[in-house]
Amino acid sequence: INHSDCYLDDSASRRKLFLFFYLTIIITAIPSNAFSLYVSWQHIRQKNELGVYLFNLALSDLTFTVGLSLWLDFLWRGIWAHGGYVCVLSVYFLFTNFYTSDALLCCIAVDRYLAVAHPLKYTSLRKVGTAAAVSVAIWVLVICFNATTITWKDTYQENNTFSVCFDIFLPLSENLARANVVRFFLGFIVPVVLVVFSSWGICLAVKSNQATEEQERKRIWKLLTVVLLCLLFCFGPIHVMMLLRTLVDDCRTAAWLLYPYKISIAISSLNCLADPLLYCFITRTGQANVNQVVLFLQGKKRSK
Repeated sequence: INHSDCYLDDSASRRKLFLFFYLTIIITAIPSNAFSLYVSWQHIRQKNELGVYLFNLALSDLTFTVGLSLWLDFLWRGIWAHGGYVCVLSVYFLFTNFYTSDALLCCIAVDRYLAVAHPLKYTSLRKVGTAAAVSVAIWVLVICFNATTITWKDTYQENNTFSVCFDIFLPLSENLARANVVRFFLGFIVPVVLVVFSSWGICLAVKSNQATEEQERKRIWKLLTVVLLCLLFCFGPIHVMMLLRTLVDDCRTAAWLLYPYKISIAISSLNCLADPLLYCFITRTGQANVNQVVLFLQGKKRSK
């Protein structure tokens, strides 16, 4: 393989489109997730285990959004100017957000399933301490997995004229191909199956329990719908592209996959905006806090 053929000229106009897209995400995601941290902290203070998962989701999204700012400079210049260590770290942030987010979304779906289908049976699993321990375990497992699968060789390439971070379209190394297959099944298929199972279980439980209020049913359905859509829409395309890349062994096909792959990464970053919907507009505490903010702003406007 002539590796020089694998480097692609990225047109400035296309780069600028991605630049404005990511800039919009950063501007929107930082305040919305900062607010979500506050909302989820209210849940934790009320001894609600859901708040622990929501807090960690917001933390993951904020960490990713801060790392995303480095990509703006990359898109503006067309070359990576921060060196290999920073490149590897930024990719680390990206994948850490992917897998902490979808693991925590699974935890939220399973937690709601246990709360609705088995309200008295698994109370020990629905405590703040248990949720905190599960969240720490998720962070540790994801960080360890990324440490063994994200390498300098697969992440950063440099030659005499330019350097590239992550947008490397060489045929994959054996290590990265294996990692992508594991990511597809453990990072996408397993979470989707768990969320579908939890949703189905809740559906059966709610139908058989007439005591559940209509408003509460709607809230549960909204929550699970956002979780499932977030997994399928935000994480589905990127994992399909990862799997396709494991089948590619020539530069021409790799080049053809470049923009679908870039678009799938852009779509995956939308999960930073989807997650705040879970706490701000679906949970009771979130709705109450949003209403408080709206009333406060309306009061300010009237006083002016």
